[in-house]
Amino acid sequence: MTLPPFEASKEWALRADRADPLAWCRDQFVLPAAPDGQPLVYFCGNSLGAMPKAAQTRLDHEMRVWSRLGVEGYFEGAEPWYAYSLRLREPLARVLGARPEEVVVMNALTVNLHLLLVTFFQPTADRHRILIEQAAFPSDAYAASSHLHTRGLGPDALLIAEPRSGEATLRIEDLDQLLEKRGREIAILWLGAVHYYTGQFHDLARIVASAHRAGCLVGFDLAHAVGNVELRLHDWDVDFAVWCSYKYLNGGPGAIGGAFIHERHARNTALPRFGGWWGNDPDTRFEMQSHPDFVPVAETAGWQISSPPVLAMAPLVASLGLFDQAGMAALRNKAVRLTGFLEYLIDRQGGTLRVITPRDPAARGCQLSIQVPEAARIVADLRTRGVITDFRDPDVLRAAPVPMYNTYHEVWRFAQILNELVRP
Repeated sequence: MTLPPFEASKEWALRADRADPLAWCRDQFVLPAAPDGQPLVYFCGNSLGAMPKAAQTRLDHEMRVWSRLGVEGYFEGAEPWYAYSLRLREPLARVLGARPEEVVVMNALTVNLHLLLVTFFQPTADRHRILIEQAAFPSDAYAASSHLHTRGLGPDALLIAEPRSGEATLRIEDLDQLLEKRGREIAILWLGAVHYYTGQFHDLARIVASAHRAGCLVGFDLAHAVGNVELRLHDWDVDFAVWCSYKYLNGGPGAIGGAFIHERHARNTALPRFGGWWGNDPDTRFEMQSHPDFVPVAETAGWQISSPPVLAMAPLVASLGLFDQAGMAALRNKAVRLTGFLEYLIDRQGGTLRVITPRDPAARGCQLSIQVPEAARIVADLRTRGVITDFRDPDVLRAAPVPMYNTYHEVWRFAQILNELVRP
């Protein structure tokens, strides 16, 4: 990816904002504000996305339906709740580069990971290891370790792909070599598509191809990727993936998660799984005791267990409408420019700041992870100056200018304040 020439001036940033084809998106959000009502520079969408204005409208609508129709809301009204989750499949499939039948909205990320490991982690004497990356998101590591334990396997069955000494991010060629050397032992490669700490966006297509050559199944944690980077899960032949919706998808705090299962697996109703009534064939779902045997629907929806939570899905309906209007290609293009501008400004400052996110724009999303002396204090001081970022131990400040609602001027302002706070 080629970045445009930048200028380190407020005037350049304001001109870029005026020329931004996605400038309309910002007005669709309610951004956190200071006591005087002025919006804060909110660079924390990698932890919790800002609230779409339409989310309140959607929630209010469903509350009114509930008050008016009660249980009859499941089958009556303009948008019956019974099929509510189906409304999310197509817009999510477009964000994921998937087919609608490969996508389901349900549960939370780690719950979905556990459910899919029940299906896809089928260890044998020869192929019984799970490969994850060093410093994987803790919940991913906990899930992988607990499945090894429940299958009677020790901690040595967990393989760790590590960056080289002195480096923060994982090199794809090192992962290729590890798969070539030990792939026959690996049942599943489980990886964060965008690493939560470093912001590295892995080359997913190459990883899948390399793992499949070694006979491994591949799953991805998309928590920091979905709604952030362009994905082609179906075309890349990804086996399965899970995500949360409260970061770049702007679904609200603790928002409902989702799962992707490639159609070649999803159609196989003989695969082991934990059954639940909402994953059952919808033609007989409400016939209850007349059909006591679980007959999963032959798509990813066959992994559902419980009734979809309508009030939890309503904000996501609102947010996905904005993704459809904006388009992932345009959002990705702006994200590359925003992070490129921020990196340019940090480089000009020199001094003690170090960006550990890859320099290649194709290898990162919206987030830049910056090593800063006394990072925890700096993040707190930024907050008093009207900028919200976050801190990760021991010394990393994470800043995520999100193209849906952040601006070039905010990037410039953040860089100026950061420079003032770290200047000797």
